[in-house]
Amino acid sequence: MAESVGNLLEPSILAVAGPALVARLASLPLLLRVQERVRQRGAAARAGTAPPQGIPAALIGELAVGLVGAAALVWLLMASSLIPGFGLRVAPIGSLIIVLDGPDADGILFLAEVFAMLVAWLLLWLRTQRNLIASGGPAGARATPSDRRRLAAMFALRTVLGLFAPAGLLLAALLFQAVAFVTSRRVRSGASPAARPLPPATQPAQLAPYVPTQADRGASAGAAPQVAYQELRPHEPQTIGGYHLLGRIGAGGMGTVYLARRAGAATQVALKTINPELLDHDELLRRFEREAEVLAMVPGAYTARVLDSGVDAGRPYLVMELLDGRPLDVHLREQGPIRSPEALRALALALAVALSGVHRLGLVHRDLKPANIMLTTDGPRLLDFGIASIVDGTRITRTGGGPGTLTYMAPEQFGDERVSTAADIWAWACCVVCAAHGTSPFTATSAGSVIRRIVDTGPEPAALAAVQALDPALAAAVARALTVAPTGRPTDGTALVELLTAHQGPNRTPTEAPLRDQITQGWRTLAL
Repeated sequence: MAESVGNLLEPSILAVAGPALVARLASLPLLLRVQERVRQRGAAARAGTAPPQGIPAALIGELAVGLVGAAALVWLLMASSLIPGFGLRVAPIGSLIIVLDGPDADGILFLAEVFAMLVAWLLLWLRTQRNLIASGGPAGARATPSDRRRLAAMFALRTVLGLFAPAGLLLAALLFQAVAFVTSRRVRSGASPAARPLPPATQPAQLAPYVPTQADRGASAGAAPQVAYQELRPHEPQTIGGYHLLGRIGAGGMGTVYLARRAGAATQVALKTINPELLDHDELLRRFEREAEVLAMVPGAYTARVLDSGVDAGRPYLVMELLDGRPLDVHLREQGPIRSPEALRALALALAVALSGVHRLGLVHRDLKPANIMLTTDGPRLLDFGIASIVDGTRITRTGGGPGTLTYMAPEQFGDERVSTAADIWAWACCVVCAAHGTSPFTATSAGSVIRRIVDTGPEPAALAAVQALDPALAAAVARALTVAPTGRPTDGTALVELLTAHQGPNRTPTEAPLRDQITQGWRTLAL
């Protein structure tokens, strides 16, 4: 019987491969829409907003193409003489039985071919899923635990189906998957060339009028920031709002940050814009507009200074000063927790100063976390005001995405209590602990466990001990900021600064130059 199996190199494979490729290419728009939907869901998850709801028509169409095509092919293989050859009708498990029944050279060759197809199909599927998970996020983005569980279940199901599928159907599935893999690489954020350092600008130029603070002048003195960037992909614009795009600094949940330069100027800036495919996502649009509005109001000390904003062909953009460095979460992942007591205190003080400026405007940041803290050579900078809210004394007016990031949310954010500036103080304490320990003090294995720890059992003792070992006075401030009742915490950023500087004496105000000097000197002890 093995003699009649032959091998897959017989001419009959063209009767399967040809129609399969035609069907796949004809349905390519459906595939691209489905992949874009997956990318949008990942983008919304990274932005902390609700993902697009409902089952897209493209997904239904893609499933219909696969099911109808598979059924037609199985019928042709099993009930028709249109496709000659016995080999394409045998499943991998069947080929194994044939070889075990009477092994010969042809049977063993066919067994190797059909199992090679099965393995190639599974590996291409895994690589495609990896590309889609990384799509729209920073290079090196990894699957979450829930993603890994879903992929493991789907991989097991596909393995079982593949073992019992006719070889001809497996060949068609392999061709379909190869096309999907190629298209997934086109949208993967890490598919561009490796980042390389950007040469500094040589001629400073003013992009938009603003009133610099003394801290701003000190930060801007000296050489231009050194940042990493990636080359633009072919489908990306060359200009937005009169700014020439020089490269891509990074991609986030709802948009992309480009290295840019205004036409006729030499100063390089960071231009942030929402991704074109998300322009119909009202929640993300409101969040982006809110960020531009808030950044235009907040002071420049230890926040990103906004220089310009506008809309180009329906696509909003925001121009900010160019910052070097990397986010705190990336620093922790690559270099581990901060071990310098001076650097940790500098981080805590700088964030407190930034919050004091935000809170004086009657705003609550609502999403303070390591990913929104940029570690630059000039000090920490607080970023991402996309879900900041206005406090009017009796209620909070929410604008933009969800209420925050779970492991940095205050207890009152889980109930009906009024959310005030005290919620930012709680998140500040979580970030300080994370900087010293590596993770939030409320990290747990499930969302329910995180919430239970926040509202009931309290922070992880080992996490608090990491701050205590470096700076006992700072640890005491952190413990107070993690009081469950909002009234037990410092009321706002100004009160937090006063708490952190209380040991310096009653006659020294926290806005004096010595405070900035202390932050600068302490920050120099951190290896970036």
